[in-house]
Amino acid sequence: MARLVNWLENYILPIATKLGQIRWLVALRDTFISLLPITMAGSIAMLFNSLIKAVHYRFSWEHFYSLMHPVMIMDNIVWNGTFAIFAIYFALSWGYHLAKTYEVNTLAGAVVTLASFVMSVSDVIQLDYRGKQIDVKNVVDIKQFSTTGLFTAIIFGLIGMGVFILASRARATLRVNPTLPHAEWVAFTTLLPILLAIFVVAAINCAFQEITGTYFGDWLLKSIQSPLVNLGQGFGVVLLLTALVQLFWFFGINGVSVLTPVIDSLWLTPENINVTAVRNGNVIPYTWVKDSFNVFAWFGGAGGTLMLVVAILLFSKRSDFRTVAKMAFAPAVFNINEPMLFGLPVVFNPVYLIPFVAAPMVNVSLAYWVTKLGWVNPVQIFVPGVMPPLLNAFLGTNYDWRAIILVLVNMVIALIIWMPFVFAADKIAQDEQRNFQMYQY
Repeated sequence: MARLVNWLENYILPIATKLGQIRWLVALRDTFISLLPITMAGSIAMLFNSLIKAVHYRFSWEHFYSLMHPVMIMDNIVWNGTFAIFAIYFALSWGYHLAKTYEVNTLAGAVVTLASFVMSVSDVIQLDYRGKQIDVKNVVDIKQFSTTGLFTAIIFGLIGMGVFILASRARATLRVNPTLPHAEWVAFTTLLPILLAIFVVAAINCAFQEITGTYFGDWLLKSIQSPLVNLGQGFGVVLLLTALVQLFWFFGINGVSVLTPVIDSLWLTPENINVTAVRNGNVIPYTWVKDSFNVFAWFGGAGGTLMLVVAILLFSKRSDFRTVAKMAFAPAVFNINEPMLFGLPVVFNPVYLIPFVAAPMVNVSLAYWVTKLGWVNPVQIFVPGVMPPLLNAFLGTNYDWRAIILVLVNMVIALIIWMPFVFAADKIAQDEQRNFQMYQY
């Protein structure tokens, strides 16, 4: 155990620390976090719509369905203002956080990334008319502004902001009278950096279209984004990500935050596509999405630490451990596990390393294959991160009662994995106390 911990400290911890210090990765993480209100608004709208449809489908309550129809219309409007144009919100927030991280004008940064994204999407769509493909110009497919446009927004937003930051730091700005009103002063001082950024991105897009005959956004979706998303549906990738999150957390580094760019790149887009499919009444295309981790494995927070709390309350004889567990129980029910991670602690505690990593990996493995086999609905509705376990599974899988059974089974498995290590922690603590008393005498 000591050798394993030392190896992790020497090789894994430095990598995690360096990742946490890369400024554009930090900005990317903060961008996703800042969009939580938009995500929540769209999620609540989808929850209401799905509940109304489920009641209508299962109980044939026609009067209830008619009565709730205005609510469904309102929910659709909320959808159109949130998820339908999610990439636009992302582009704005991406520029703001990049600019804030690199200490340049934040409003100008948001404008640059938004312009860079919009210039990179296609204004031509193809229609099938009597068996022939017809190009219609000056028309935008709104799907490009949903989560399918995230990769384009990330890449060209980063390019545009890179030029803007370099120009700003090189002081390639107009010299204006500092006594001007602030809005005018900002507009003039950021004019040249913004122009440079926009025209560089435009030149890249123009060259790309001339060489490939297609828009970058379309090419990226077909050539990179779709294969990358499909890669995230592989069992090995899902299991690897689970292990990395747990290892980072063991060293006190928020693994979910550090790996947010990876998690959102591989599993946020599929989740949005699943949500859209539910809304449109289509077949759910993806097995594993971002919230699958939270629903099926990370009950009580990363590591499934709610079951550690339960194991301590059931089996531990240490009063100090039980006191921490009692205090941490209520937060753990709402998937907040910092009281256990840092209060017990789990972090940097070799006794808990194996169950902390193994329990989520076993839970994820079972949930993945059960979902893959179609025995439980895939997660297809966004659920808030603080939604209690079992309830979040029921809602997230579009009211599938089988998901509750799966989570209960996973909880029992996690409890069994945690149990012997709780006994071991008790014994180690007793031995240490006995040795201390002998030393005193």
